[in-house]
Amino acid sequence: MRILVDADACPVKESIKKIAKEFNLPVILVQSFSHFSMKEEPQGVETIYVDEGADAADYRIIRLAKQDDIIVTQDYGLASLALAKDCYVIHHKGFQYTNKNIDQLLQNRYLSAMARKSGKRTKGPKPFTEDDIKQFEIRFKALLKNKSTSD
Repeated sequence: MRILVDADACPVKESIKKIAKEFNLPVILVQSFSHFSMKEEPQGVETIYVDEGADAADYRIIRLAKQDDIIVTQDYGLASLALAKDCYVIHHKGFQYTNKNIDQLLQNRYLSAMARKSGKRTKGPKPFTEDDIKQFEIRFKALLKNKSTSD
């Protein structure tokens, strides 16, 4: 079991690395070259850089993903593909994507896109807060504890 992170816009990378270390799980950060850094990551954390194409990181994550891996992403399309590979998928705000909620999330995304295309305004995401980070950490730890006891 590994943790794969859609890392370009992920605001909880440091939390993921810290918690993964507690559980002795490897982390793979997938991000575009536009986010290149010479910063050395801790042991157990690998960074894979991809081209800047719209879904390049998503495609690489899906190529790497194996059953029971944990994927951290805010992208509903990537979440849907990862669920189809029997991965566990969690949003950076802490909610888990499931086969029960993904269809509704994708439908809402589609309806919002159609509304914007027709000239209507839709609400964007609320600002990310310290409370969101805490909620993510609580739920991420719970997911990892649940996974480690079921293996």
